Amino acid sequence: MTRIILLERLRDFTREATADLIMPTKITSEGENQKFRSADVYLMRLPDGNSAKKKAPYVIHQLVTGTDRQTQGQTVAAKANVRSIFCIYNDDEQEGGLMLLNLMERLRVALLRQVVIGGQFTLDLEAGLEVLVYPDDTAPFCVGEMASTWKLPAVEREVSYD
Repeated sequence: MTRIILLERLRDFTREATADLIMPTKITSEGENQKFRSADVYLMRLPDGNSAKKKAPYVIHQLVTGTDRQTQGQTVAAKANVRSIFCIYNDDEQEGGLMLLNLMERLRVALLRQVVIGGQFTLDLEAGLEVLVYPDDTAPFCVGEMASTWKLPAVEREVSYD
């Protein structure tokens, strides 16, 4: 449950950090007016895998790996590696690239300022916060990702082994 709660808190944090960043959506039918909104935030996957281009702008937070380790005499140390995927739409490739960077920077700076989210999940700055803007030509969509490592609360043992 703890890793699910991490993703939920990260979703809420992302929504708050990027709420005032209004971006264009893809025009899906002839005669439709351009619409603008903040990025939607999803956990693990989009609700419909075939809608990746229809849903932009969005952020997806995915749990990639998790570890639980205990060295002798220490409490269990739990971590989770999260990949955050960012996608925006813009007909102007240069403006789109800058818009993507703005969305990613908004979250990056907010995370570095806050470090702890949900009162229990700590960004592991020793592991680093990695950002990658995809160099592929995917216009009019721009995509990037952020990799983060989170320290989780330890799971308490119910039985003691000697």
